[in-house]
Amino acid sequence: MPWQQIYDPLNNPFLSTLLAALPVIVLLGCLGILRIKAHISALLGLGVALIVAVLVFGQPVGMAAASTVYGAAYGLLPIGWIVFNVMFMYRLTERKGYFSILKESLRSITSDRRLQVLLIAFCLGGFFEGAAGFGTPVAITAAIMMGLGFSPLAASGLSLIANTAPVAFGGLGTPMIALAQITGLDVYDLTMMTGRLISIFAVIVPFWLVAAFAGIKRAFQVWPALLVAGGSFAVVELFISSRYGPWLVNVIAGLVSLILTVLFLLVWKPRKVYLMEGDDENAKEEAPQHSRREIIQAWMPWAILSVLVLLWGLPGINAILDKTTLRIVVPGLHNLVMRMPPVVAEAHLESAIYKLSWLSASGSGILISAVISGLVMGYSFKELLKTYFKTCKDLRYSLLTISAMMALGFVTRFSGLDATLGLTFARTGVLYPFFGTLLGWLGVALTGSDTSSNVLFGSLQVITAVQLGLSPLLMAAANSAGGVMGKMIDAQSIVVASTATGWHGHESDILRYVFWHSLVLAALVGLVVLLFAYLPPFTLLVVQ
Repeated sequence: MPWQQIYDPLNNPFLSTLLAALPVIVLLGCLGILRIKAHISALLGLGVALIVAVLVFGQPVGMAAASTVYGAAYGLLPIGWIVFNVMFMYRLTERKGYFSILKESLRSITSDRRLQVLLIAFCLGGFFEGAAGFGTPVAITAAIMMGLGFSPLAASGLSLIANTAPVAFGGLGTPMIALAQITGLDVYDLTMMTGRLISIFAVIVPFWLVAAFAGIKRAFQVWPALLVAGGSFAVVELFISSRYGPWLVNVIAGLVSLILTVLFLLVWKPRKVYLMEGDDENAKEEAPQHSRREIIQAWMPWAILSVLVLLWGLPGINAILDKTTLRIVVPGLHNLVMRMPPVVAEAHLESAIYKLSWLSASGSGILISAVISGLVMGYSFKELLKTYFKTCKDLRYSLLTISAMMALGFVTRFSGLDATLGLTFARTGVLYPFFGTLLGWLGVALTGSDTSSNVLFGSLQVITAVQLGLSPLLMAAANSAGGVMGKMIDAQSIVVASTATGWHGHESDILRYVFWHSLVLAALVGLVVLLFAYLPPFTLLVVQ
């Protein structure tokens, strides 16, 4: 018989909410304040979540255990699978010296560190988010920036800050598709509304990103390049989202932004080049000159990766590859947990089917690109296997952390703790457009995914909007738009960044670096949604 979720088990909304938030408080407190190692913090947070779910919210022990296993498996594939194979690719290029050539070719475009951050973290990261999502852009851009000499903290934190504006249309529009399915709203209308909200931040984020790195004054010294990168991204994002649906919004926006920014930097230079401490001002002149062939060889692995990741995400190709997916019904959990009103319009059973996408997952495309690139670079199969298993050994704690984080998120979801937190936000009345946006932020912080946040809270946003006389389209879009700012503080993304930079054990430093950026940017999105909800002429831009 299905178990019905209870959202106020203590008959006291404040106490029930406090206990529902306890696992997240423990996790973030251990990471950010006590500086406990990430895998231990994740396991402690998971333990608290299980205790609260079973003893307070009444979830059966078997269901709690099943949701833990389900979440841990999801953490390994697809999330851990992406990180692992990106690091495998990175190490192959590094061992052959190709990464050094790649770094020098980037410096030939610009040796200004602010502009390198812009090109790699924002432009290139935007393309990878649009094509793959699920941690791919952070893993790739953080690894490249680390190779360019950025500190592990800067490479991690800046990659996370940059991976915000593109997230709503990440993975070929997956968050929008999921949001349309869960709310019953038209996917084209949702995409248009979300594009109108988030394109504003495509202009803001490049300035914010460089200011976080070099300070506000130094950021405005390169404002023309920031405007080209962010403005071109925003215009393309707004145009595509208004006409063609969610699928290729950020693939095209990221690619156009990257190309236009590179072309702009070939004709425009800042008055003073900004270097980091330890950089050599004459490094560009003294750097070894590489032939065009060597530069092409150095970029070839990443070009192969880009092409395969994009192909893997295309609906037609992905549908063919997905035929190999094994769908495993999670025993003791599938269709045994009932989501209840007012979180959903009508009570419905939560499915729990684990998709073992061994071929269609983005990580598999990355692995194949790494193997192809390794063979092109001259590796033998024996050398590839040796590097592969060495990477596996080095990343064991990071993979454990990702699995534990996702297990915590799944326990939160299937026990109803997340819904209790969401209902608290829904009680904010006239200020709901602001706090509803923060609900999306909270959802991504809890689950690590804008898609998951939309699935969790999309229906609640629509129901609450109708009750308050607000636009359901606006609040559903606000969930996704606010959620993108939670991407930089979710534990999964932080572990991906620490793994890509080889900085395992310093996740607390990364969290402290990005936390206030995340909160302030989420609040700014909330203010924008308030304007769209109540203040002309913004109200005229709400899709009807």
